[in-house]
Amino acid sequence: MHRMPHKIGFVVVSSSGHEDGFSARELMIHAPTVSGWRSPRFCQFPQEIVLQMVERCRIRKLQLLAHQYMISSRVEFYISESLPEYFSPYQAERFRRLGYVSLCDNEMTGCKARELKSVYVDAVGQFLKLIFHENHANKYNVYNQVALVAINIIGDPADLGDESNIASREKLVDHYLGHNTEDPALEGTCTGKSDYISPLDDLAFDMYQDPEVAQIIRKLDERKRDAVQKERYDYAKKLKQAIADLQKVGERLGRFEVEKRCAVEKEDYDLAKEKKQQMERYRGRAYARLQLHGLLDATLVRRPLGLPLQPLVPPGSPRHQPATLSPPPQEEGVTENRFAEPLLQDKLSSHSLDTSQQPPVDQSLPATHPHLKTHLQSLPYDERPLPAVHKQPGAVAVEPEDGDRDMSEAPRGATAGEPERLTEKALREASSAVDALGEALVAGAYSKTWSYREDALLALYNRLVETPVGTPKEDLRSALRASIFLIRRAIRDIVAPVFQASLKLLKMVITQYIPKHKLSKLDTTYCVERTVPVLLTRTGDCSARLRIVASNFIQEIALFKDVKSLQMIPSYLVQPLKANASTHLALSQMDLLARLLKDLGTDDTGFTVDNVMKFSVGALEHRVYEVRETAVRIILDMYKQHRALTLDYLPPDDSSTRKNVLYKTIFEGFAKLDGRPTEAELRAQKKAATEEAEKRKKDEIKALQGQLAALKEMQAEVQEKESEATKAKDPDAQGRKAAPPNAPEALDTHCLDNLCIFCGERSDSFTEEGLDLHYWKHCLMLTRCDHCRQVVEIASLTEHLLTECDKKDGFGKCYRCNEAVLKEELPKHIKTRDCNPAKPEKLANRCPLCHENFTPGEEAWKAHLMGAAGCTMNLRRTHVLHKPAAPPPGTGPAMSKSGTSGAKAGSKIPTPKGGLSRSSGRTYTKR
Repeated sequence: MHRMPHKIGFVVVSSSGHEDGFSARELMIHAPTVSGWRSPRFCQFPQEIVLQMVERCRIRKLQLLAHQYMISSRVEFYISESLPEYFSPYQAERFRRLGYVSLCDNEMTGCKARELKSVYVDAVGQFLKLIFHENHANKYNVYNQVALVAINIIGDPADLGDESNIASREKLVDHYLGHNTEDPALEGTCTGKSDYISPLDDLAFDMYQDPEVAQIIRKLDERKRDAVQKERYDYAKKLKQAIADLQKVGERLGRFEVEKRCAVEKEDYDLAKEKKQQMERYRGRAYARLQLHGLLDATLVRRPLGLPLQPLVPPGSPRHQPATLSPPPQEEGVTENRFAEPLLQDKLSSHSLDTSQQPPVDQSLPATHPHLKTHLQSLPYDERPLPAVHKQPGAVAVEPEDGDRDMSEAPRGATAGEPERLTEKALREASSAVDALGEALVAGAYSKTWSYREDALLALYNRLVETPVGTPKEDLRSALRASIFLIRRAIRDIVAPVFQASLKLLKMVITQYIPKHKLSKLDTTYCVERTVPVLLTRTGDCSARLRIVASNFIQEIALFKDVKSLQMIPSYLVQPLKANASTHLALSQMDLLARLLKDLGTDDTGFTVDNVMKFSVGALEHRVYEVRETAVRIILDMYKQHRALTLDYLPPDDSSTRKNVLYKTIFEGFAKLDGRPTEAELRAQKKAATEEAEKRKKDEIKALQGQLAALKEMQAEVQEKESEATKAKDPDAQGRKAAPPNAPEALDTHCLDNLCIFCGERSDSFTEEGLDLHYWKHCLMLTRCDHCRQVVEIASLTEHLLTECDKKDGFGKCYRCNEAVLKEELPKHIKTRDCNPAKPEKLANRCPLCHENFTPGEEAWKAHLMGAAGCTMNLRRTHVLHKPAAPPPGTGPAMSKSGTSGAKAGSKIPTPKGGLSRSSGRTYTKR
């Protein structure tokens, strides 16, 4: 049978150095009291550790538990089949690099938490090398050291075949798709998959469990799996509950051990003895309850440290009750030299039958990171900051002994004892809450034990829900304000269950308590303004899960009708981003604004075009790319709803503005929303138009050349006939039969010189000077550009204004009528939508003078511009019948002619005012 991946033992082969008392060999032990490895003070980087695994194996998962402030910026992993020889010049080639992980600098937690980094790999070998790069700088790490508290290797023997590789790939796919096939924290049996990793092999389990209890839990887990295979489900259920209870016991015993060692370090031997006796009594009671249910035998208890086992409580003892083991209370931190709070925690089932007793909780422990209180359902284990060990001066709190109290008195079956009394400072601070809610509840909310804080909030929830209708308004408001005071404090709590309980309570207050008792809008306003700003700061939490929870909660209550009418939450979201704000906070604010803007809109919701656009334009300057990207998305969303108003907050759309990539993206987004071509599309269109114009020009030249060739043939035939006729009449005239060599040229000149190639009019007055004057003033197919004074074809006037005119930067193209419009008038032109929509070029021509669509084709232009029922806006039509005669040859300015194709071939045509030159085949420029 294929064995699932499991913890792999290892030994430390070598390290680049260590501080006294913190050898790398410490990494070989996983227990609550280990200190781990530390580099020498002011060491050279990188530092290196080489581990040898007990067998050649396929590594599936690596776990690193980082120090709270001696943190390496990056850790690299290398693997090898064999150990390199130390003086080999090719030592580095023996190790194969797997990759690296970056560690958090821990600034968000104030260096009060440890990060547990999990890395999924698939590599075969027996030697693992870790390379630690330079440390993150902080005020606590005065010697620039790096440290590693623990490392865990999970894998399976490498000779099990290729199927393990396939299983590993399936595991990675499931993990990243969010499919949790594992039953977390002993909430079920092994799934049977070959890549299943037991929670008992997780690093967090050993680091916070008493070693002896951890050994018993593993034995019971094996029995549970065996019972499931044999379908002994009642027995498996009993084992599952016993394991969950034992886990709590092991965590508490681990804390006791840390406190005992701390007392020894301070030479407080009375306290150390007391802690030892506490541990023995607590261990004895736990083992007695296991023995009662037939779950404990000699094979399970093998004390790792060789300490004598405390005698079990006999069945006849007054303290003995027939019940299952109830888990000990959960605390949230440690004081001087205490290890972190256990990661694996589970709520006791509501049907717990335990009526035994246990000592009350040690209440001197500070709060730690929220990830420590993650419920088992929220695992698997990826990357988690864990609470840190702090070395602080101060006495270790002594846990009072209470051997005769019944554990069934513990609140919710999970904790024993009562919360510590409020300090004088806390009493002064929470005096109004104490008056309204009572000191016991407020003391629980102020407790240093997270489970008491959570219980207090849930008790307050039940009290407010059960408050009868008809209670005096003054009492209702006092309870409301006291509740909001405690909620505001709990929102800041770094323990996840407490934070979530505060949100549950706040939601009930806003959506049930206030409507039920018909309190005023002022009370809702008080709730929102006291809690939402604090909640917004939690959207910048270093925990992605808490960030999402906080953001989703804000979005949810913002859509509640009583809160929506206040228009307060949008006003918080459009506050300018602070330059020193964390990246997570800025991203969460931007994302939340974008989501709420879609949900609420800008009609009487607190969001306006003004505040959203000012905020978004300011966010375009933020240092984080994702923030700038979200700002662009918000601006585009605003443009969909308020086109003209949005443009007022942006710089003009010109070439200098488009040098900024963000603004270029924004304006191209506007173009797509308007159905207009983007800058790239315009360039492509211009290129295509230029190529088409060149093609037309070549076709025209080719056609003219064909006509000339035909004329030459006709002339040759005429000359031949005339020659034959002359021979018949005058045989002596053969000496004159040869035509002059320049006869075709004379014919060419005769055919084209008196012809306007645009309108087709022929006139004897169309000498070079006459044609020039005709083009400049009278040709019905041409017009003068009012902006650059060039003569252009009316058919290409729009293209000229957009691409060739000296003032082309001042024009834009309307996406409806496809005509050139001055840019300052374009927004109004687009908004009014009064223009006549253009048809596709293949279906119709578009006149830029009268703005009408008519039949496509070149000949249609002549009919439209020159016909009697043609363009009414062509002012030259009124002068057709009154066209002045051309000046006699030689009276105008000097003229030059080049070629026989006239203006179509690009000839320069002098004018009475100095001359015109042809550009692009269609335009004439005054010189």
